[in-house]
Amino acid sequence: MSIVTYNNRSIANISAIPGAAKSLTHIKTVTASGQSDVTFVNGTSDVVLDSTYPIYIFKLINVHGASGEKFYVNFRDGGSDYDATKTTTNYRAFHFESDSADGLAYQSTLDLAQSTNNHMIGQEIGTDNDSSGSGELILFNPSSTTFVKHFLVHFQHHYTSAAPGIVDNYTAGYCNTTTAIDGVQFKFNAANIDSGTFKLYGLKDS
Repeated sequence: MSIVTYNNRSIANISAIPGAAKSLTHIKTVTASGQSDVTFVNGTSDVVLDSTYPIYIFKLINVHGASGEKFYVNFRDGGSDYDATKTTTNYRAFHFESDSADGLAYQSTLDLAQSTNNHMIGQEIGTDNDSSGSGELILFNPSSTTFVKHFLVHFQHHYTSAAPGIVDNYTAGYCNTTTAIDGVQFKFNAANIDSGTFKLYGLKDS
């Protein structure tokens, strides 16, 4: 009779499998329907955004704006305003449906340097009925009172301004504050969020 083993050890003698310790926990889902923004604030509406998890992941699915094409994120570091000081870098890839143009470019015009402004994570998103954007934001250690708060954004969307196609946006940045980040906000520049699903997860590494 064969015995199932892992790294030459019988299953009965294995206490843990490497890589299995990480745990992704769903915290909150918000379904947008015509509101001006979607916010996640620690301690409100079952949202956890504190030292419980070292990493938080926001999943954005089929986000559609009523008319605004530019899509933003910002962070709150206490108080009620979403105006944490940020420095970012951004690049994007694109390809038109007609195959007439494509490219990969650093987007210096979207960069922020010690700015409290909203950071654009999607530009010229189509407002046709079938247009939308999807992606994720990863926020690292938002409760730290020692280090800046790093974040990564990957957001791709249907582009309709010049010609139909796909745009893939990448952002790296940090909130330059040692105050805890306790809120995250998503919004369009000049329109409500018609629809979209926003999911928040916490990730533990042990």
